[in-house]
Amino acid sequence: MLKQLIIVIVVFIIATTVYHPDRHAKHYDYIEDTEVLNELIPDPRIRKETNLGDCNYEEILLNNVEIYAGDVYKSYGFHLPNEGGEYRPANCNPLYRTAILVPYRNREEQLSIFINYIHHYLQKLLIHYKIFIVEQNNTGLFNRAKMFNVGALEAIKQNFSCLILHDVDLLPLSSGNIYACSKFPRHMSSSLDTFRFNLPYLGLMGGVISIQTNQFEAVNGMSNMYDGWGGEDDDFYTRLRNQDYIPYRFSPDLSKYTMLLHKKEKPSADRYEKLHNSLNRQMIDGLNSMKRDYGIKLRPLYTHIYAP
Repeated sequence: MLKQLIIVIVVFIIATTVYHPDRHAKHYDYIEDTEVLNELIPDPRIRKETNLGDCNYEEILLNNVEIYAGDVYKSYGFHLPNEGGEYRPANCNPLYRTAILVPYRNREEQLSIFINYIHHYLQKLLIHYKIFIVEQNNTGLFNRAKMFNVGALEAIKQNFSCLILHDVDLLPLSSGNIYACSKFPRHMSSSLDTFRFNLPYLGLMGGVISIQTNQFEAVNGMSNMYDGWGGEDDDFYTRLRNQDYIPYRFSPDLSKYTMLLHKKEKPSADRYEKLHNSLNRQMIDGLNSMKRDYGIKLRPLYTHIYAP
């Protein structure tokens, strides 16, 4: 009886420590909803149709609602994008043009859910976007950051000034979360259901991130050293702060996401040591150390990049 009581007490203490709200960075600073449009960066290079007015983003923000997480699994209709997964609204001139970069390998079911939902979602935001699925085409440990770098190289080649680094297992639940770049790198998925919509720690930069292309180039992209799970996001956060690109967030109401169930990757070996030496490698390990030995195939709903 005493042994069972001790076990119950220990479990209670552990659960309280892990899930108590005070453990999380719940009350983090963020940009107020009324200031969001002042923070977003329009792309001046977007071609405008003279017979159309600009798209209305104020209305999208004002009508922001939370989407039920179970709805991400529904089958949605959407306008068929151009080959390669590029879409531009037909009834107004978009102000924002965005490349969505998604690292991927061996998650066919999640990819199917992601593609169906994200096209439906993004088209309601009235932005010009293109989806790049960057597949690691080998059997080694998955290198998520390297796939982001590969996708960024191609997006830069295609003249995109805004990148969104997006995990395939995260889907937005805030209808007003405009997929565009802001003045500083933005952690878009700061209110995630698997964390009970709390932020685990202020330096978290994982999940979904928007960043201007010139800022991504200035920090030399992400480190290519992290084979396996973990470390690359914290490394990227260190790079950003080192270049005075202090990341920020919009309100929790605009930053809600759900995570699809998935099997965890094998942890990255020596990731803590690599993090400790991050800044020593920043200017030699990243975009500028990438080989351009990747292949591309235009699919009906996305651009498929094969990377070694």
